[in-house]
Formats: sequence, C-alpha cells, structure tokens
Amino acid sequence: MSESVVSYIDERLPPHTPEGVAEELQIDVSGSAPKLLILYGSLRENSYSRRLAEEVERVLSAFGAETQIFHPHDLPVFDRTSIEHREVRRLRMAALWADGHVWISPEQHGSMTAAFKNQIDWIPLTDGAVRPTQGRTVAVMQVSGGSQSFNAVNQLRILGRWMRMFVIPNQSSVPKAWQEFDDNGRMKASDFRDRVVDVCEALFRFTVLLKDRRDAMGTRYSEQKQLHEQGALKKGSGVK
Repeated sequence: MSESVVSYIDERLPPHTPEGVAEELQIDVSGSAPKLLILYGSLRENSYSRRLAEEVERVLSAFGAETQIFHPHDLPVFDRTSIEHREVRRLRMAALWADGHVWISPEQHGSMTAAFKNQIDWIPLTDGAVRPTQGRTVAVMQVSGGSQSFNAVNQLRILGRWMRMFVIPNQSSVPKAWQEFDDNGRMKASDFRDRVVDVCEALFRFTVLLKDRRDAMGTRYSEQKQLHEQGALKKGSGVK
C-alpha cells in the first residue's frame, strides 16, 4: 500500500488493531490479524460495487486486517461440474482462508445480482468434514444507481444465515453511487462513507472476537450425534 493511500486512510479512521480490540473486549486471541475476503457483484471493470470493495479493503487494511478481493470476471456460471476450473478453485481456497467476509452487491431489479449469487453458489456449504463458511463473520453492503434501498442487503442477510455465518448487525446501503466516488475511485467524505467505516469497524471487532472460537461456536448436536453413530457403526463392524 502506497504512503499516499495510507495517509488518506489514517486521518479519517478510528485507530484499531487486533491486539487493541482484544484488550478492549477483555479476551485472549492468537494475535494473528483477522483474514477477510471481499466479494462484489459486478463484471464491469470500473463498477461502483468494485470501487466500494476497494474502499472497504483500504479501511480494513488500515485496521490491521489481511484482505483479499475476489474478482469474479472469469468465474464460470455455476454448473456443479466445473469444480476444477482455476477461478472456482481460487474462490474456494479464499473462502477457506478467510475468517470473515464482506459481501457487496449492486441492486438489480430489486435483488442481488446474478454475478454475486454465482460466487456464493460456487462456495459449498459442506465439503466432506470441512465447512467453508460455517462460523465465519460476514458484513453486507449494497450500491444503488437511484434512491436508497435495502432489498439487496436484506437478501444477503438471508443468504449469510443459510451459509451458517454470523451476519453482523450493521449494514451499508449507498444510494446514487455515481455521486459518492471521486475521480481516483475513492469514496468521498459523507455520512454514507461514515456508515461504511462503521460496518468495517463492527466486522473487524466481531471477527477478532470469534475467529479463534469458530469450531466451538459451530459445533452442532446433530453433527456430533451423527459422528458418534458412525463411530459406533465402524467399531461394531470391525472397520478401523
């Protein structure tokens, strides 16, 4: 990150570090930075959802998070068969890497875009014994070309719960997004940008709190029962 970008960020953000948040919450953490995956829902090279994703990355990086933005331009349409495609594998590896996500979609016909939903469809709810999204945090945001709406973020909340993620309470909806970014693609100072920072701040805190407790928080009775029954069956049959 260039020095000019850092100065642009630091003068407008509250100071946060993983260690500082842990001390404030009075918890012990591993000390590692939270790893956050940012997904956005447009295939246009200079889309406003991509610009918002890049602004979110600047904010989260300034807080001390490790970040990745996944660019969906070469991701195939979900077909259940192209799992060895390079971009599918890259997306799935990023999902396994992440402690939390940021989901950003434009609103199209009152809904999230197909480009965004396609990314989630390629992330499995379960992959054998691995749960790529279970117990991870997620923050939801949307951009609109017109007046403010919350249709897309409301759908993203439902999707996050379905993927067994902790959807943080805060959310952001940026109306008339074409007015909210400068010529360098950075978000202008406004109440809307303040809200974006609020959401990033909340996600950072929740992820620091939960990232080392993901297994404990995601343990479910039904799965433990199934594992116990499978173990008993193997023992009874002599299978090791």
